[in-house]
Amino acid sequence: MSEESDPRDIRTALDAAIDAFNEEGFGVPNREDAIATDDEWKTQLTKACRLLDAVARINGEGHYTAVIELCFGATERSIEAYALAVGGDELDDFHDHTHCYDRAVELGLLSRPATRELRGLYDDNRTDSYYGGKRPTEKQADSMYALSRSVHQYVTDQIREGGVCVCDTR
Repeated sequence: MSEESDPRDIRTALDAAIDAFNEEGFGVPNREDAIATDDEWKTQLTKACRLLDAVARINGEGHYTAVIELCFGATERSIEAYALAVGGDELDDFHDHTHCYDRAVELGLLSRPATRELRGLYDDNRTDSYYGGKRPTEKQADSMYALSRSVHQYVTDQIREGGVCVCDTR
């Protein structure tokens, strides 16, 4: 397929999306207020908060795939926040979706068995939820929501600097 044969609507939307991420041609960006940007760990922690907020808004509406995806993201962001805050990591260190689990063990945030199970849950189920042919279930979504909230709360409690989590402020 030649470049000229792409549907115009897709080409227009793609160009607009690229410009938006490059912050070109749209004036002053309207940023998500609840995301802290003064430190990388705060950014990751508040991103986790916002993902959990999104889950709270759609939970119980039958959007199991979305709930599972958002919960894996919230869990990952929460653990990354801890590694950034306590371990001296940099955001660029998290080049894949499972590095945070390795860091959780290395930093003593979670035990090796728990972290191995978290990583296995991600490897086996998130990948299948995303790429596989199975249809996610309500129980899977509810379980992931409970897990991601528990991980997020635990991480938030372990980081010495309080007042960053915005989960209870909305």
